Amino acid sequence: MALVPKILAFAGSTREGSYNKKLVKIAAQGARTAGAEVTFLDLRDLNLPLFDEDLEAKIVLPEGGKILKNLMRDHHGFLISSPENNSSVSAVLKNAIDWASRPEPGQPPLSCFVGKVAGLVAASPGVLGGLRGLVHLRMILGNISVIVLPQQFALGKAHEAFNEDGSLKDAKARDTVEGIGAAVAKTLAKLVG
Repeated sequence: MALVPKILAFAGSTREGSYNKKLVKIAAQGARTAGAEVTFLDLRDLNLPLFDEDLEAKIVLPEGGKILKNLMRDHHGFLISSPENNSSVSAVLKNAIDWASRPEPGQPPLSCFVGKVAGLVAASPGVLGGLRGLVHLRMILGNISVIVLPQQFALGKAHEAFNEDGSLKDAKARDTVEGIGAAVAKTLAKLVG
């Protein structure tokens, strides 16, 4: 019997009503339709402090970092929706990646990243939709041994793009975002099945 791919979906935003949280949930639906089991994580719930090696030396890993790493280890891949801040990834997302990348006793380096598959989307009120941030996120993830799928989607004018229920107004955009979720699920099915 084939193993069901498990995907962790999250956005690099802690804002209530975040466009990126809405967008990653749409990608997650595409992954579920393609047969994956998807867990949505709100980074706000982790209460991660800013990465600080002095703090790390005292506590090794904050509780939120342990939760994040365990969730990442327990899943085969990721769906990430990344806001763009000053033409790069958000501080929230970079901080989460930095904490999750830290070594732990008895664990190989980057244990929650190596060989995982990721699909990337972004949403922004700007016309580029967060595209510049996705370039940086792709580079960061590739450097820590995540397999990042080539297809991605950047939703411009995100403040005008969603219906009240969180769905996308544009059916073509919805299909593209769901398709990225499905692509992660299908890729994982080939790798873990």
